[in-house]
Amino acid sequence: MKLTDAEEQLMEMIWDRDRVFMKDLIESYPDPKPATTTIATLLKRMQNKGFVGYELMGNSRQYFPLVKKSAYFSKQVKGLINNFFGSSAMQFASFFTKETDLSAKELEELKKIIETEIKRKNK
Repeated sequence: MKLTDAEEQLMEMIWDRDRVFMKDLIESYPDPKPATTTIATLLKRMQNKGFVGYELMGNSRQYFPLVKKSAYFSKQVKGLINNFFGSSAMQFASFFTKETDLSAKELEELKKIIETEIKRKNK
């Protein structure tokens, strides 16, 4: 399931802190800060989607992620590859390396990652 841009921004804050109260989330936003009701609505939608859980701490709720950041982004990237590159990771990699203006150093680092993955898969 996909998060909206606003939910994703809020989810980033939750992933960064692991466990967080609503007041801390609101303080994390730049001015002008969103209304408490806006954040409460986003959190409720994210709970319904299975991304966020909470634990009652007195009268407050401490929110925590139910989905790992890496799992969410992995699924989103796979969806992007399926939707825009005909399920071809090779076409995606080709596009990514040509169109993102990676420096030579970054391409060398990417090459090392690929070589490591090749070694791992050949074992």
